[in-house]
Amino acid sequence: MSDAAQPTAAEVRAAAEAVKTALDRHLAAVERRSGEEDPAVYDAFNELAAAAEAYDELLYDRYDEVTPFEIPGEDTLPPYTGPEEPSALSVLIRRDYAVAEPQRLMAQARRVEAADEDAPGAGASGTVHGALGLLFGEFEPDEIASRHKEFGLEEGDSTLWVTAADESTEPGEWLEAPFEEVDPERVVCRFDVSAVFDEEFDDGDDGDEEDEDEGEDGEADLSDLDEDLDEDLDTDLGRGLDRDLDEDGEPARLEADR
Repeated sequence: MSDAAQPTAAEVRAAAEAVKTALDRHLAAVERRSGEEDPAVYDAFNELAAAAEAYDELLYDRYDEVTPFEIPGEDTLPPYTGPEEPSALSVLIRRDYAVAEPQRLMAQARRVEAADEDAPGAGASGTVHGALGLLFGEFEPDEIASRHKEFGLEEGDSTLWVTAADESTEPGEWLEAPFEEVDPERVVCRFDVSAVFDEEFDDGDDGDEEDEDEGEDGEADLSDLDEDLDEDLDTDLGRGLDRDLDEDGEPARLEADR
């Protein structure tokens, strides 16, 4: 950076004064807050963060120095402004998967296809997208999440948002664009799952034994794979809706990897 482009000492000093002013305003807002989610505190927090970031940049440009403050990113939700006693709610879920083992995925789908007379046209299990349609049509998303490795899938990031509403929507009202209008200020809570949160993330030790059974060309023997899947899938397909019950006949708790 050339000297002409550098901020002046007066500009750095002015930025420092702005931080002091924002700090005083933030403290005053905290002292007067009306509750845990007071919008005034939220606004003062953002002003302080912006002032501190501007000062840090000018300080570095002028003197090649930094501050000891870490400015938080914009990854948090704004304060909740929805109804105090919601009469309706929506649960928004996104789960990402990688198709780690296409052959295993299609082998599982063939088992469903063979046992279901109402399955799509013959050969749907012969493609990845067809196999996905068969499996997600047969198994609940929560069951696929808890057994993803059996279906040849690898988990990615996932998030769950619980949003509040004043009243229930009419049947079919939002089906054309179910995820289009989400008001962050009505999110009651959210839960995120990602490998970046896990300091001891394992890249896949559970798959080592399966890898040892594969040939030198990296492709598993599909006939052996079909035999391995017979017992589990035959049981699953016979259980129907009862597959979400535990051994005592009670609803099974959904597995959460948070």
